Amino acid sequence: MKRWFLHPWLDVRVPFALGLVFVIAALAKIADPPDFAKSIWFYRLVPAWSLHPVALLLPWLELLCGLALCLGLWRRAAAAWIAALLLVFIAALSINLVRGNPVDCGCFGNDSSSRTVEERLADMRWTILRDLGLLLLAAQVLANRNAGPRRPSPKPDELPVDSTG
Repeated sequence: MKRWFLHPWLDVRVPFALGLVFVIAALAKIADPPDFAKSIWFYRLVPAWSLHPVALLLPWLELLCGLALCLGLWRRAAAAWIAALLLVFIAALSINLVRGNPVDCGCFGNDSSSRTVEERLADMRWTILRDLGLLLLAAQVLANRNAGPRRPSPKPDELPVDSTG
């Protein structure tokens, strides 16, 4: 399993796919900050004074991390931030699921269609599963030894020489 999880074929594909998901999600939120603020408000988890700063800053953090993963820059840092965000999203959805408070996740903009409470709660379960899958992708990037900064291999004439003997 570890061999498959760290397979070199995944080195570029997983960070790019994860980054692309976060870029797409961020663009929908950046395009309509008031709608995203409303989504956050329905979770009933943040104080009112933090609503607008969170709604304005969070999508830009998602965009920056997503672009970093897509471009192969700061992959570990971007994956760590994305993992932290996913854990917060999963916790927020889980809390509201336990409360029986159906919320639209707000991940890719709001869904304006009218659905029953049961349908919205079921959607929340699927969203938690999706986020767990994305968290697994972030874990793959973090576990990959090639995710850090790349250092060129030393040339043979640059290798240290032992002068003692």
